[in-house]
Amino acid sequence: MKAVFFFIIKTVMLLVLPFIVLIRGAVYFHSNHELHPQLAIIGGGVITLVVLIIYFSWFYGRLTGKLGSKESFKFRAFLAAILVIGYCAHGLFFFSGKNAKTDSVKKEYTSLHPILRLSISTILFIDNELILTDASRLPEDYQKMGLKKKSHSLHYKQSNGYSHAFDVRTKGHSELRNTLLKGYFAMMGLNTLRHGGTGDHLHISLKSHDRPRGI
Repeated sequence: MKAVFFFIIKTVMLLVLPFIVLIRGAVYFHSNHELHPQLAIIGGGVITLVVLIIYFSWFYGRLTGKLGSKESFKFRAFLAAILVIGYCAHGLFFFSGKNAKTDSVKKEYTSLHPILRLSISTILFIDNELILTDASRLPEDYQKMGLKKKSHSLHYKQSNGYSHAFDVRTKGHSELRNTLLKGYFAMMGLNTLRHGGTGDHLHISLKSHDRPRGI
C-alpha cells in the first residue's frame, strides 16, 4: 500500500513538473532578467520543451529498449513543441466567462501579464470553480469602491502594457482550498496576499520593475 501511494505521488509530480517549469521559468526570466513578457514566456517554454523531450525519450527507451533514430528524436521534439505552443496559446487567450465575476472582468483578462494568465489557466484544470473578481484597474476605481487611492497598485497597467495583479474570490470556499490555492500561486513564484478591501479575497501579483514595492 505504501509503495502504491509513493508511486501515485511520483507520477503526479512528474505530470505537473512541466507546468511548474513553464511558469517558474517565465517568472525567473521576468524577475531576474527583465525580459519582455513574450520573451519570458518563450524562455520558460524552451526549458519546458527540454523537459518534455527528456520525458518522451525516457518513455521511448522504456518501450523499445533503445534511444531511437535521429528521425524519431526529431518527431519527439516536434511533438513536445506542439504541446508547449498549444498549451501556452490556450492559457494566454482562452478564459471562460463562468470564471469571471462580471463580463467586464472577463474582458480585462487579456490585459493581465501573460505569466499571470498562464498561472490562472493552469489552476483551472484543477479548480474550475475559481472566480476572478478583479484584474486591471484605474486610480479612480478605488474611489468608486470607497477605498483610499493607491499610487503603487499593480492592478494598474505597467509600462509593458499589462496589469501585474488580479484578485480571486475566497468567499464560499473552505480554508483548506483557499490555503492550497495561495500555496499554488506562491509555488509558481508569484506574490500572494489574503486581505479584505472590498471583501475577503486572494490578491496575486507579479513583480513590476516600474513599481518594485507595488502590491
